[in-house]
Amino acid sequence: MRKITENGKSAVKKKKSDYKSGSGQDVRFSVRKKIALLALTVTFPFLLLAVVILIYMTGYSRNYDQIVSNMTVANNYNLDFKEEMDESLYKLVVGYVSFENISDKENLEDPYQLIDELRSEFSNLLDITTDPESRVWLRSLLRNIDTLEERVDDVVENIKIGGRYDENIKELDNNIYILTELIQDDIQYYIYYQTRSMEAVNNNLHLQISRFIALCSVLIAVLALLTAFLVRLITSHILRPVRQLYDATQKIAEGNFEVEADVNSRDEIAVLARGFNEMAGNMQNLIEKIKEDEGKMRRADLRILQEQINPHFLYNTLDTIVWLIEGKKPDQAVNMVVALSELFRLSLSKGKEFITLGEEERHIRSYLEIQEVRYRDILEYNIQFDQVLYEYKILKLTLQPVVENALYHGIKYKRARGYIHINGEKKGDVIYLTVRDNGVGMDREELESIQREISQPCQETEKGFGLANVNERIRMYFGKEYGMTINSEKGKGTTVEIRIPAIKEEEGGREEK
Repeated sequence: MRKITENGKSAVKKKKSDYKSGSGQDVRFSVRKKIALLALTVTFPFLLLAVVILIYMTGYSRNYDQIVSNMTVANNYNLDFKEEMDESLYKLVVGYVSFENISDKENLEDPYQLIDELRSEFSNLLDITTDPESRVWLRSLLRNIDTLEERVDDVVENIKIGGRYDENIKELDNNIYILTELIQDDIQYYIYYQTRSMEAVNNNLHLQISRFIALCSVLIAVLALLTAFLVRLITSHILRPVRQLYDATQKIAEGNFEVEADVNSRDEIAVLARGFNEMAGNMQNLIEKIKEDEGKMRRADLRILQEQINPHFLYNTLDTIVWLIEGKKPDQAVNMVVALSELFRLSLSKGKEFITLGEEERHIRSYLEIQEVRYRDILEYNIQFDQVLYEYKILKLTLQPVVENALYHGIKYKRARGYIHINGEKKGDVIYLTVRDNGVGMDREELESIQREISQPCQETEKGFGLANVNERIRMYFGKEYGMTINSEKGKGTTVEIRIPAIKEEEGGREEK
């Protein structure tokens, strides 16, 4: 690319020298100078206007950013301060924590530290806030902070003296909770008036923009004829190579990736044409690579289907059914046949890639009902899915390999009764599926090994293919921010968490979050 650019510059310099050498002495005002003067005449008013707009917008942006920053600070404390202060003081009063160890407790803060931070932040806001109404509420807030600190001093003194639990509880109910509520109200009023200030800034901006638009309209009308003349001159030199590029892209759209754009204009379009030719050559390789990857993914899907619906599982299940029939237990045999039929139906899913979470739950339940008959002495399970999840989509055979892994590598080797707990819940736009067992678990070395295995393509794994396949398919369909995490402790069990986006299919095949 650099070589092409340098060649282009050399060609331009050569043309300039040719022009100068061929110029007659009677040329007193060259075309180049006319174009430069015309360009200056056209651009100077807009340049001046742009400078004025830039100066004004800079001031507006500074004011706007300051208001947004103020509101951000206020919002942070509006959401957290009251809850943290009330909870921390209550835990101090009831003796759950002391001042010496309160900072070590999760979700608890030293009340004096909270007060100091709040006073510092809103004192700074008072220094930089210009809106009178906002300043009124800031002063009110700072006064309430001082009063709150005095009430906290009373509580602390009572705690030191001891034996004043009821008095402290009354202090919390009658003073501190009311003060934190007043502080929260002050913050909300401050945010309200800052919002009004932002509205005033916006209205002023709109007025100025209207004036600038009127001025620009006049300038555009005056300069329209001049710019039209220039456009007519240069379009013929630009449109021809652009047309060549357009024709080449049309052929690319028709599937002809061997096309090349033959542009010899020795300018930026020529550079673009060379890049286009390189891109066209690479696209064929990319398409072949995508087809290859799709084939690998399809083979992986078939492979995991074969592993999950394997002959050994089928033989063992049929043997169990025969045993139930011979043992004069026809009802249990029928239930097991129904569960096996449901398992196969949901595993195949008519070739669909996605099923609903409701279907996935039935699939897991059928699998565990079958396994419960075989391992009735050691297996206990529990499935808890929020019913709102049933219409959301999931890649088929996502949970079954995880549950099978928990049974065969966790519960089975425990040599004692164990449980498998399967849970599903939605948080925001993400669905969390958890499979937890109390089996033999893994030590740090084994856990790190399996974590490495599931993080690489399943074709490259030496063990744990089922888990790696699930993780790879999730990331391939939804992105690298989703997938599987595993935590385990030797002798205590293993927890596998799967994250997928909350997507459900509406009528007509449209998907929405």
